[in-house]
Amino acid sequence: MKLISQISRSLSLAFLTVVLVAGSFFAVVSPAAAETFTVKMGSDKGMLMFEPANVTIHTGDTVKWVNNKLPPHNIMFDDKQVPNADKELATKLSQSQLLYSPGESYEVTFTSDLPVGSYSYYCVPHRGAGMLGKITVES
Repeated sequence: MKLISQISRSLSLAFLTVVLVAGSFFAVVSPAAAETFTVKMGSDKGMLMFEPANVTIHTGDTVKWVNNKLPPHNIMFDDKQVPNADKELATKLSQSQLLYSPGESYEVTFTSDLPVGSYSYYCVPHRGAGMLGKITVES
């Protein structure tokens, strides 16, 4: 009887050890969470630019443009400089409405149904001043 009790206790301890190790493994090795990247519209120094102008993200990430300086601003994706030169895609991602107030924002989540590649965009009122940006989406 004592032998059965010792074996039972040993098996219980081994089982709990395996559960603890496996549980901590799954807690540490969780899938990467999607991120949000912020792009300022108008630099802190008052320049007509997106800051940062180039952003590299992964599928599932979000880009958030925040009105910072020298409004109005908007985000128009160039239909010739998005994957497959897809005009419909460029229109879908764009924010043609001008943002006037500091802190106003616009977000795009690059979901898995969107192709990976480079997406160029610009601010309509300040395109001639060089207010251009690019997002590179990787899988």
